[in-house]
Amino acid sequence: MAKNYFDRYVWLIETINHHGHISFEDIDRAWIYSSLNKEGGKLPQRTFFNHIDAIFDTFGIEIKCDRSLGYYIANSEDLQADGIRQWLLESLSMNNLLNETKDMRDRILFETIPSSQKWLPVIVNAMRDGKIIEMTYQSFKRDEPYTFQSKPYCLKLFKQRWYMLAKSEGKDELRIYALDERMLNIVQTNRNYKLPAKFNAEEYFAEYFGVIVGTDWKPQEIKIQVVNDQVKYFDTLPLHDSQRKVPEESNDQYTVFRYHLAPTDDFRQELLRYGPDVTVLSPADFREEVMNDVRNMAANYGL
Repeated sequence: MAKNYFDRYVWLIETINHHGHISFEDIDRAWIYSSLNKEGGKLPQRTFFNHIDAIFDTFGIEIKCDRSLGYYIANSEDLQADGIRQWLLESLSMNNLLNETKDMRDRILFETIPSSQKWLPVIVNAMRDGKIIEMTYQSFKRDEPYTFQSKPYCLKLFKQRWYMLAKSEGKDELRIYALDERMLNIVQTNRNYKLPAKFNAEEYFAEYFGVIVGTDWKPQEIKIQVVNDQVKYFDTLPLHDSQRKVPEESNDQYTVFRYHLAPTDDFRQELLRYGPDVTVLSPADFREEVMNDVRNMAANYGL
């Protein structure tokens, strides 16, 4: 049932976003022909208004009504400028498009995101309702799975995997849990929790590259050197929000980029992915860590 309503919210957001302004009568007419409408009946107004409330609670997307023009997404300009919300709208749009054109699915290819559809609706609903979840998790570092209760704080997509930041019962620190094969089960409990008023998900991850956070690594200035035929890839898809060019240290062969973030393992691995096209310049200890990785890789090949 949770996933069914989640899909309806997606459909309603995309329908209104696509039209800009749309009357309830036109929304109802579109619903009659939607593949999600298994019964084929009309959309009750009470259900429609409940969906609007749930969409605001779940996604932070407010749907308003102009008496002359119809329903619309409020502050759509702000949504376009917000990278996270823009990604959300694009994702919802594609999800709805695939639901409505199932005969085209073999011609639209995506990267697999393990277990996202299975666990996301449960977690999103729990976050919306302020309910503690009970989860069974099999860490890659443990021999046996364990079951415990947690307070879900936020969700983050990184490298084809969804992650949940949560605080487990009896623990002070926040931890990251992957929504892939490691997550064996999640159920929503009847117990309430309240998200701390000062918690901001974007700020929490702001000084980190991916999902390795809350470690001994401290944010600092990191400089890398990129060969110029790769620079446009960095320009069009920055590694981090803090990415800036350093023109005075660049030349016609390479460009220097500066970042302010923690030199975590996942950031180091990302830089190594570019091979000889990227060189770490500073700080010295981080540069040495990368050099050690390069030496070990060379040793694996007998070099």
